[in-house]
Amino acid sequence: MATITANPPRVGLPALLKHRAVHKLLLLAVAAAILVPLANARWASGTWPSALTVDFSEPLAKASDWIIDNRDSHPLFLYFFGHVSNVVVIAVRAVYLTLLAVGWAGVTALGALVAWRVAGVKLALGTAVGFLACGLLGMWVPTMQTLALMVVAVLASVVVGAVLGLAAGLSDRMDRMLRPVLDTMQVLPAFAYLLPVVLVFGIGVPAAVLATVIYAAPPMARLTSLGLRGADKGVLEAVESLGSTARQRLLTARIPLARKELLLGLNQTIMMALSMAVIAAVIGAGGLGDRVYQALASVDVGAALAAGIPIVLLAVVLDRVTGAAGEKLGAEPEPHSGRGWLFALAGVVVVAVAGRLAGRLDWPESWIVGIAEPVNRAVDWMTAHLYSGVPVVGGTADWAGHFTTWVLDPMRDGLQALPWWSVLLIVAALAWVIGTWRTALTAVLAMATIGVLGVWKPSLDTLSQVLAAVAVTLVVGFAVGIAAARSDRLERALRPVLDVFQTMPQFVYLIPVVALFGVGRAPAVAAAIVYALPAVVRITTQGLRQVDPAALESSSSLGATSWQQLRQVQLPLARPALLLAVNQGLVLVLAVVVIGGLVGGGALGYDVVFGLAQGDLATGLVAGAAIVCLGLMLDRVTQPTERRAKKGA
Repeated sequence: MATITANPPRVGLPALLKHRAVHKLLLLAVAAAILVPLANARWASGTWPSALTVDFSEPLAKASDWIIDNRDSHPLFLYFFGHVSNVVVIAVRAVYLTLLAVGWAGVTALGALVAWRVAGVKLALGTAVGFLACGLLGMWVPTMQTLALMVVAVLASVVVGAVLGLAAGLSDRMDRMLRPVLDTMQVLPAFAYLLPVVLVFGIGVPAAVLATVIYAAPPMARLTSLGLRGADKGVLEAVESLGSTARQRLLTARIPLARKELLLGLNQTIMMALSMAVIAAVIGAGGLGDRVYQALASVDVGAALAAGIPIVLLAVVLDRVTGAAGEKLGAEPEPHSGRGWLFALAGVVVVAVAGRLAGRLDWPESWIVGIAEPVNRAVDWMTAHLYSGVPVVGGTADWAGHFTTWVLDPMRDGLQALPWWSVLLIVAALAWVIGTWRTALTAVLAMATIGVLGVWKPSLDTLSQVLAAVAVTLVVGFAVGIAAARSDRLERALRPVLDVFQTMPQFVYLIPVVALFGVGRAPAVAAAIVYALPAVVRITTQGLRQVDPAALESSSSLGATSWQQLRQVQLPLARPALLLAVNQGLVLVLAVVVIGGLVGGGALGYDVVFGLAQGDLATGLVAGAAIVCLGLMLDRVTQPTERRAKKGA
């Protein structure tokens, strides 16, 4: 039977002129034809005019002095921030002392038995091995310090994120109000807000916990809102038709239907909180992060890795246990499950008491295995053999040099050579074409704010690095995520690898990156790609796997090939998750821009680090605010409005 294929109609000029995006661009061109000559006559072209720049150094210096002068006397500090600080210190100390009192055997037994009751013997053995590895590496006490701080920080982050996500998921107005707040919380680099946090709370645990909550709560809020808004409309209508109240619909339908997003939000919160362990060590958090920071200050990769591995193990254990617990939500309880928990807790008590009676609460020194020396030898070998002189392909230093010369330099020079008004026009065009005039106005104002802050050229330098890193991250992340979504075996194989890459502190893999690629913007971009890639892969995989099976079966029955199903069914239906992956990729790349400032990335990252190191609130906060504006602009340029996204679906 012959197949008749109709030729697609040609799109002529009249049809093209009727397109909504063309109308927007024509209106923008008319506005530009009027405004650009006026702006050029008043301020000229080239870089951002100095007449439109505002100096914030003096007011920020006065604010810093006021905080320092009133920190011990003002009621705001005495009766609010002081109580918050005390609650955090008491909570962290209580958890830490409890862990020490239980002893290494008791903590290991508790983790293993909880994992056993939640997910079975296999996860219990993995949990026990993870805790024992922390002791074997000589990091038991720092691990307990970090675990105590992370327990409090993660619980606070989950509560704050869930409340914000619940508000955004149930109310369009709250979603619009909270979106810029979440953008600011998550995009503002940790180094930028460490300084004001330290000014208010001082160096120590409270500042570290607050910084972690600010960084780790937004993913929980975003994914909670996404899950509530993506609930099956048919199920909600069926529940409503039974006469249920709004609260009953929330508890019995919306939240259970959003369980996978909630679990992914919890996973992301744990990972991001643990990734803050090293950064928080800069302001006195202690624990594993302090060991990593001290080791990297002396360029001791082996010692840094010995402290970084327990952070990864903690993340993997918490990820697996909380994930398994979440899978059991709503399921029928097993027979005699309460009795099983009692036996498990009794076993933990017996192990803890036995350890105390035997005087074995602390990890024995003779059981510690040193890995620092062999790791450092391996790093030296990699540096000597891979950095340069590799036949045919060249060394990693050559790759970094080519990437800088062929990609980063042209992008930076091209952006900085553009007249300031043309940059604003490009931003306005991109944001308006995929959104509304409000999103375009927000993006333009964010970009103009960068100029007003007086950091136009450094911001364009940072923008060139971010665009290069995000482009590579999205290409690789989408490809791997699609492959993992279509193969259960690949998804299982990638899961531990993604855990390791996502939970390893940025400082730990920064040194090997520098050893392989040298110092400059290329290693900063490489570090950003490695850090952002796991989140993009995870969210892409999750979104594609949640596509309605009925839609896939329907397309298959019509004879669609696997490629056609992916392109015409899965990708369009998974569009909200893919847009979220783009958003998270941008956020995480921007987060590592500051870390890249330590290895020659320069631009805004260097200014933020310099401001924290010198106690210069103006330099650090201005550069941090510029990074926030970049993130807000990129978000508006790449994220269609909800109304337009629905039309395109």
